[in-house]
Amino acid sequence: MGVNRRKFLMGTAAAAASGVVGGRLGTASSGAAPVPDIKLPTIFHSPEMTAYVDDLPVPSVITSSPSQPIEIVARTTSSRFHRDQPKVPTMAYNDESYLGPTIEAHVGEQTTVHYRSELGKHIFAADLDTSLHGVAERYRDEPVTSMHLHGGATPPEFDGNPERLMLPHHGTALFEFPNRQEAGHLWYHDHAMAITRANVYAGLAGMYFLRDDHDTGTPQNPLGLPAGEYEIPLILQEKIFRPDGHQSLRSTPVVPQGMWEGGAVGDRGLVNGKVWPKMTVARGLYRFRLINAASFSVWNLFFSNRMRFWVIGNEGGLLNAPVATRSFQAAPGERFDLLVDFGSLAPGETVDLCNDLAPPFQAAILGEVAMPRFCRFIAGADRGHRGGVPHRLRGGPGQPNRIPAVATPQRVRRVSVSQPYALRVPPAIMSLNNLRYSDPQIEKPRAGTTERWDIINITPDPHPVHLHLVMFRVLGRRPLRTVEYQAAHPQPPLGTRWAPDPSDFYAGPMRGPAAWEAGWKDTVHATGGHVTSIVVRFPTADELGFDPDAIFSSDPTQSWTRPSLGQEADRPAPSAHHNHAGATPAHGMVTKDLQGYVWHCHILDHEDHDMMLRYRVVP
Repeated sequence: MGVNRRKFLMGTAAAAASGVVGGRLGTASSGAAPVPDIKLPTIFHSPEMTAYVDDLPVPSVITSSPSQPIEIVARTTSSRFHRDQPKVPTMAYNDESYLGPTIEAHVGEQTTVHYRSELGKHIFAADLDTSLHGVAERYRDEPVTSMHLHGGATPPEFDGNPERLMLPHHGTALFEFPNRQEAGHLWYHDHAMAITRANVYAGLAGMYFLRDDHDTGTPQNPLGLPAGEYEIPLILQEKIFRPDGHQSLRSTPVVPQGMWEGGAVGDRGLVNGKVWPKMTVARGLYRFRLINAASFSVWNLFFSNRMRFWVIGNEGGLLNAPVATRSFQAAPGERFDLLVDFGSLAPGETVDLCNDLAPPFQAAILGEVAMPRFCRFIAGADRGHRGGVPHRLRGGPGQPNRIPAVATPQRVRRVSVSQPYALRVPPAIMSLNNLRYSDPQIEKPRAGTTERWDIINITPDPHPVHLHLVMFRVLGRRPLRTVEYQAAHPQPPLGTRWAPDPSDFYAGPMRGPAAWEAGWKDTVHATGGHVTSIVVRFPTADELGFDPDAIFSSDPTQSWTRPSLGQEADRPAPSAHHNHAGATPAHGMVTKDLQGYVWHCHILDHEDHDMMLRYRVVP
């Protein structure tokens, strides 16, 4: 929730309490949330669009080969998001009109990417806030990018560090993804400092499926999972459109254009780049690889007939066994592997993918409500994949090893999530540990150690927290008496690390993770007013095959680091000016040495200002 808006919200709270603010009131249909009925001037509204008239598109696929580099190019393009709307400017990777192709890679086989940017003027040029960390005026005409493989155990120079920025038409950057990790559901997206939301919202995101000999992605896979036409990526987003059909990065007139806003609920649901699409499905089993690729909202996802389906995996791979459910919550950045059986539907019968989770209170005051629908599935005549839902996914013949019990941590690390205020513009920022990104007090876990991170969220809002490099397990969540906690430990001025021990202020026992989030994860929904605990092991250089604490240049066209342990450098060392911070290469950007990774909130506006910190895995 944007802090510029919060000042305004105090004056509108009375209206909200009287019931005037509802934004979109009406009756529910097909099990979905209320349909828009009343429009308030405090938020922008998309033009009317008919639901379920466009077919669900499926991104193209690039299959990675260890002998052949992949080319990924960021381009300015155009896309039609809805049948009745015009083509409008977008960003995309490669030949897609919006988003990017799905990359399929194999465990243990390196994926090499040659990346370049051919972007023109930023499609949200007027919305970029140059008061934020490092955002230059030139970025309006020359948008910087930084491609990140989200979920990848990747050498730091190839991780998409937010300060390792690529200008358009300034060479090619090398990325090497070792894929020395379990099969899983990764994704790649832009990660440029303080304009990540603008770049991802414009379209710079795509899927990355990491396969192995068990989960091959072919019809003959040993697990018996649906494959081919029965395995479908679902990239879920929310948007607001301007009256002319263009995408709107803004959600409210309360915040002037060109100022950071803080995120907002969209009023149009998108799947794979289409507003409320439809898909004809065979009456059998499907595997949906679903991601919440939104900038802001947490969703409670279910089917309109409340039918049962199964969650079979998280970001880091398959669960031990399918988890039957009728709904689950997905926060921005989280991925879920689903099995859905349409076998009980009659030909022509429809079922919708819906959401009914209300937005945070401050967003509701402005009139924002749950965006109720995403897409419709229409049962066809074909029977489709008739293999049943597996009883187990790990630990049997032809299956990967079971996920072990959560490891015992060797130390506890407390970190905080807050929204400190001060006399400045904007009046508050989003913060981890009461710090700004540039502050020097960073976390330094030791390689080879297992830690419990207690994420102390004193805000009422959800914050999905993502750690680069590692996968972790969710231990649980415990309610916190936040007012008493803050009264006993007053928060110091911004810039002083603050994450006091919450042990004396718990409001109840720890609640373990939901069954559908019990696998390996890289993003956790840190619930408002709770302490969310995760257990994470930080790998060694020998385990990774590279040094996670290597020093590297912020110039992405200089793909060189110190060699991995026991190996010779296989690329030339950078020229002399890249060995010193503050040098200026030909493209005119100041370069410096970088080290380590980042962890951040995956509400992208929050990440941009300033809910992101550096961290290092030290020897």
